[in-house]
Amino acid sequence: MDAADDYLQMSGIQHFCFCRRQWALIHLEQQWAENLRTAEGRLEHSRCHDATQTERRGDLLITREMKVISHRLRLSGSCDVVEFRADPEGIPLQHTEGRWQPMPVEYKHGHAKESDADRLQLCAQAMALEEMLVCSIPQAALYYEETRRREIVPLTEELRQKTQAMADEMNQYFARGYTPKVKPGTFCNACSLKSLCLPVLYKRADPKAYLRDHLDEACAEETP
Repeated sequence: MDAADDYLQMSGIQHFCFCRRQWALIHLEQQWAENLRTAEGRLEHSRCHDATQTERRGDLLITREMKVISHRLRLSGSCDVVEFRADPEGIPLQHTEGRWQPMPVEYKHGHAKESDADRLQLCAQAMALEEMLVCSIPQAALYYEETRRREIVPLTEELRQKTQAMADEMNQYFARGYTPKVKPGTFCNACSLKSLCLPVLYKRADPKAYLRDHLDEACAEETP
């Protein structure tokens, strides 16, 4: 079996950063519900995920949907785009003359987030590339479709440590089969699993009574 089959999905790190319960529902309990945000994001990714395309534009080589794996993070996945720029201090590539400096580019549907969710996913990709290609990647990029702007992300030691810590925590949760309890917040309104997670139950003093009342109402409606 491929080692990648035993590792968690790298893209899950953004779910884990957004909400650990959301991550567990998706990656542990295999639940998923698509909303407008996730549908639009999936379509945007399908546009850049064309593995048959490798472009060369002068001193720039562009590869799409490159598979990556990190044994250190125990994560695997793919990069939307990896740009290889000609650089005398870079690395050699098979079947390609010269030396090249890689930089992953992650495409996102919306706009830049206040949280580090997107940057953590991007950093994980870069760390995986560094392992695979035996090189150093000082920066990476996020491209937001809504604003059509590219954000250069310095891969600082602080961001790398945070990425490693989050990957370790994800693997610990997975090993335990642990799904955290709900911690409702305003971010719940943007969650694709809102209807499955039911955070409204945890805002009430007595969730059991809430469920009992609704079951009684359902039974009453079915009674002729």
